[in-house]
Amino acid sequence: MPKVKDVCRHVRSKNAGPFWVTFDLFFDGAENFRKYAESPALGPPLFERLFGADPAFVQRYPVESLNMVKISYARTEPQGGMVERDMHRGQQYVRLLDVELD
Repeated sequence: MPKVKDVCRHVRSKNAGPFWVTFDLFFDGAENFRKYAESPALGPPLFERLFGADPAFVQRYPVESLNMVKISYARTEPQGGMVERDMHRGQQYVRLLDVELD
C-alpha cells in the first residue's frame, strides 16, 4: 500500500486561526489525486487517533484544480494554551507521512 509520502509532492500543516488546524496534501498528479483524495484512510478516525480531534469536526476539502486536499479539524484547546508545544502546528504534518492509503 502506498503511503502519503509516496503519492504527495508536498504536505504541510498550519494554523487556521486560534480554533482550527489544517493540513494541505498536494498530490504528485491528477491520477493520484483521483485515487487517494477521498481515501477512507484520511478520514476522521485518523485525526481522532493522531491528534485527539473530535471526528464530528474533521472537514475535507478537495481542490481538483490544484490536485490537493485540505483537511481541517477543530483544536481540542484554543491556540496559545499553557502546554502548547507547537503553537502554529507547522510540525504536525509529519504524523501523516507514513499513513497507508487504500
